[in-house]
Amino acid sequence: MAVSFDPKMFCYTQDTIKLTQYDVLGQLPDPFMTDSGKRITTPAEWPARREEMRKTVIDLQYGTIPPKPEYFKLDCTYNADDTSSYRITVGTREKQTSFMMKILWPTVKTEGKIPVVVDGDFVFNYAHNLDFLNPMRENGIAYATFNRTELANDLIEDKRRVGPLFEVYPAYTFGALGAWAWGYSRCVDALERIPNIDLDWIIFTGHSRGGKTAMLAGVLDTRAAIVNPNETNAGAGSCYRIHSAGINEEGEERRSETLKDILFNFPYWFGPDLPAYAEKENELPFDCHFLKAMIAPRVLVQGEAASDMWTNVPGTWQTSVAAMEVFDFLGCRDNFLWYFRNGPHKHHVEDIKMLVDTVLHFRSGTPLTGRYYETPFRQPEKIFSWKKPE
Repeated sequence: MAVSFDPKMFCYTQDTIKLTQYDVLGQLPDPFMTDSGKRITTPAEWPARREEMRKTVIDLQYGTIPPKPEYFKLDCTYNADDTSSYRITVGTREKQTSFMMKILWPTVKTEGKIPVVVDGDFVFNYAHNLDFLNPMRENGIAYATFNRTELANDLIEDKRRVGPLFEVYPAYTFGALGAWAWGYSRCVDALERIPNIDLDWIIFTGHSRGGKTAMLAGVLDTRAAIVNPNETNAGAGSCYRIHSAGINEEGEERRSETLKDILFNFPYWFGPDLPAYAEKENELPFDCHFLKAMIAPRVLVQGEAASDMWTNVPGTWQTSVAAMEVFDFLGCRDNFLWYFRNGPHKHHVEDIKMLVDTVLHFRSGTPLTGRYYETPFRQPEKIFSWKKPE
């Protein structure tokens, strides 16, 4: 089994886009500095520091997240050689809600247990596109998708926290992103009850708002061996402290999304405390490199598009370079892969091929064939001044 790539799809030069604005609002917070003001010096101290970061980043940005459900029920509603469907019912003993998860099984015969990509983007067209799905299935990887909007609505014209999960857990302050990320974990709970699943190789992916969700889910649930957020924009993999603009591959000038932008358009995605930092990004006690760092030492594969200026192309690169210091500190530098492909905002078939490339590499030892760590712009100075502990 092998995945093939078209090398023309990816950025190899620094001249694909031209930056026209690069405003730095402040230094990135030091991920090695504890809340008590002492820097950690050994990898053994990282779990405690990660827990501090989790409380800061998750509670402030996304709100408080519901716990593992007291009630869990899994019903298979359809089963065939190529597809299975399940209804997952979850909640408290007093109140529950349910949502559907669909698994598309590999199209090739596999030996042993099957790795699974979990994706909440059932509502996006790509999740039903065989050109997108086949690189996984033809390489022995199953694809489990669920409809995250069954847990929390995603209606920009409403902008309220609306959906069944808010009714089940009214005491928690999570927004829609937290609800959707919680759904990833419930899918893993279900996969633990389904035969022939390789639970050592659960992979989370998602695009755009789904990419934010996959990143958050990967931080919250360490059962995910590989976390693959695709083009997350602000709120996960970008950089709050950089405002940028640039001329894309089509010759159009576009600016990046700011914290103020995303809170205006999608306030219901986040927790109640984040709006206090709109236009005060430099006062945030974290930036997006904290989220990336919290995946370590597991595998993080971040996909970006060169012409997606709204996603803050240079800011994404800056927080990736910063987070890499943590992976390096933990001795797992090779576990963080990031890339830019040509083109606009989309979950492209080439993105899923890059993910398959990663899964085969880490699970089976096959060489990486994709191209990583190359930027489509002339790199500015890094904006963090701290160094990883020696």
